[in-house]
Amino acid sequence: MQCHQLFPTTVATEQLQLDPLELAAKLQTVLSLRGEAVGNPTEGCAWTGDIHGVWQLHRHPDFVDLAKQVSDCAWAYLERLGFDCRDLALHLQRCWPVVSDWDQGIGRHHHPNAHLSAVLYLAVSGTGEDGRLRLHAPSLLNELVPGLAVGHDGPFTTAAAQRTLHWDLTPQPGVLVLFPSRLEHSVTANVDPDALRCSISFDFVLTSAAAAEPSEYLSPHPSQWDSRQPPPA
Repeated sequence: MQCHQLFPTTVATEQLQLDPLELAAKLQTVLSLRGEAVGNPTEGCAWTGDIHGVWQLHRHPDFVDLAKQVSDCAWAYLERLGFDCRDLALHLQRCWPVVSDWDQGIGRHHHPNAHLSAVLYLAVSGTGEDGRLRLHAPSLLNELVPGLAVGHDGPFTTAAAQRTLHWDLTPQPGVLVLFPSRLEHSVTANVDPDALRCSISFDFVLTSAAAAEPSEYLSPHPSQWDSRQPPPA
């Protein structure tokens, strides 16, 4: 697992060893799930399964093994960050495909419903022309204190300010990227008219383990929750 310079402790990549024939079969499954749709309602946005009813791909027979492999990488990622995984439970709450045709991308956003997000690339050109994953820095990492370089006549040169605004990853087939869900990210437009870009997204939530006493800021395991109904009208 490799960490990266701009976000050295929180963004990691892992090259999964996936059989090319299995990758091709999974791509065909995704395309069949997409059906006749060509994108999201927002103009220029790629098709994302989470808003088209395809948000539990990890339960599809063709993707169960892949979801297990990604979950194992998520555990390794947490250990690398320093979590004591003996007291944790990791829940895969959403998993959805993303398909980008020519001139489609995804706008800047984050995932407030989750703690850890991941994306696995099934079909990409490897050149970046069909879209790069862009991770946006929460602040300029070279300004020492957030806000130091903003405002009129800030002390940074334009080049220095631009250099740390974001980090772009050129995806390769089989590469898994893991990052905090709070980190804002986007996907640049697919400018290759002959390329179809396909990836799988994952959202995880952390809670205490079922048998553990929850720490102060970690949610108890869902098995210890009570569901409450609204009062009658």
